[in-house]
Amino acid sequence: MNWEMIGARYAPYMLSILRIMVALLFFEHGTSNNYGWPNPQSLQQMWTLNWWAGFIELTTGALLILGLFSRPAAFIASGEMAFAYFMAHAPRSFFPITNRGDAAILFCFVFLYIAAAGPGPWSLDAWWRKKG
Repeated sequence: MNWEMIGARYAPYMLSILRIMVALLFFEHGTSNNYGWPNPQSLQQMWTLNWWAGFIELTTGALLILGLFSRPAAFIASGEMAFAYFMAHAPRSFFPITNRGDAAILFCFVFLYIAAAGPGPWSLDAWWRKKG
């Protein structure tokens, strides 16, 4: 079995799966912040900084699930997570495991990767490129 060939063949599809799964998790953060679902304890008051974070998570999450305007959406989501880490997590402690910022760091760098690599073949962006 040639792992290099298998990896090269399936890597673009795995990029699409990574984008979709991470975007679904990100979208869930937005629904929790702004609608209290599925986590009612995360519900934020409208127009606060955390509410706007939820708005960004809902918007960029939805765009990334669909693979629409993926690079700019991923770049904005990455920036939001960097901002969130330094505003909310880093002041608590230097260590991400202690300040509970490891998810923000992971989201930040996965979205930065998607901004650079693109959405993969299973996306509206790819579909429009083929069509046009």
